[in-house]
Amino acid sequence: MTVALRVEVLLFARLREMAGCASLSVSLAGTSATARDVWDALCAEHPRLQGADAGLRVAVNQAYAGWDAAVGEGDTVAFIPPVAGGSGRAGVHVWLTAEPLDPRAVEELVRTDEDGAVCTFTGVVRNHAEGHTVTHLEYEAYPGMAEERIRAVAEEALHRFGATAVAAVHRTGTLRIGEASVVVAASAHHRAAAFEACRHTIDALKADAPIWKKEHGPDGAVWVDETQRQH
Repeated sequence: MTVALRVEVLLFARLREMAGCASLSVSLAGTSATARDVWDALCAEHPRLQGADAGLRVAVNQAYAGWDAAVGEGDTVAFIPPVAGGSGRAGVHVWLTAEPLDPRAVEELVRTDEDGAVCTFTGVVRNHAEGHTVTHLEYEAYPGMAEERIRAVAEEALHRFGATAVAAVHRTGTLRIGEASVVVAASAHHRAAAFEACRHTIDALKADAPIWKKEHGPDGAVWVDETQRQH
């Protein structure tokens, strides 16, 4: 009797569109496999994905892993395209939301009477990119993992720069021109620490959190790879 190993696969952004689904079960022969084996089996079922692995990252059970990572029965494997870019320990506030963002409300999460500085970064949807008109944006995230990655970034900023508190909130769904897509606020006794903590958090968030951006315009729509385009 042939033994089959069954895993759950999650797809996001362009991969989801190419496969026509966001999640599916994949069966592999044998009792052991790697993330690469899962990808190969996935491509066999969805030939359009062939060759689409360049630049992808792999997550096994919501933790980043290598392509040679072992995968077991019932595991969840996510294939994560390059990114567009809850609550944690005391002093860290992180969540994703489909609701409009209020930078002042985010600032209030970190401000205390003991601090002399609050630095806030607000990312705003603009009407152009790379010479093309943009009419609106669409953000998609891997919710549980995205929040964990952002939380880790915020905690690092807290320790590394001596900030008092850090908050990072990111929008999902469809955003109009002029709407805030992300707000990061950091408080500290002195301005240098607040500046550095805020900058580190937004830069690392854009580089590492599994959140994807799709630009819509008169010429069509495209998923943005932040490793190729820096904002």
